[in-house]
Amino acid sequence: MIEYDDFLKVEMRVGTIIDAEPNVKARKPAYKLTIDFGEEIGIKTSSAQITDLYTPDTLIGRQIIAVMNFKPIKVADVKSEVLVLGTDTEKGVALLQPDISVTNGSRIY
Repeated sequence: MIEYDDFLKVEMRVGTIIDAEPNVKARKPAYKLTIDFGEEIGIKTSSAQITDLYTPDTLIGRQIIAVMNFKPIKVADVKSEVLVLGTDTEKGVALLQPDISVTNGSRIY
């Protein structure tokens, strides 16, 4: 079991996808996402394997939840700065997102 203080070490925030395009060099189908986390944090990129349920057009303007404080990694020439959260379904990965519009950069507790 983890303590609440351990949970608080994981910085999760809400952002809005402002661009989405295929990550053509990825080994598994993925999108390169450009995400706006508000004025304080700014724009971040991520490579996300969410191609089964979403097209680039359906992603733009959608709010998502991402882990902000993992070390950035390179995924097929894309600097993945945040981990976009989702859950498995029978048809593919479904994004976690707020059920109402919230301010970009809002922290998840």
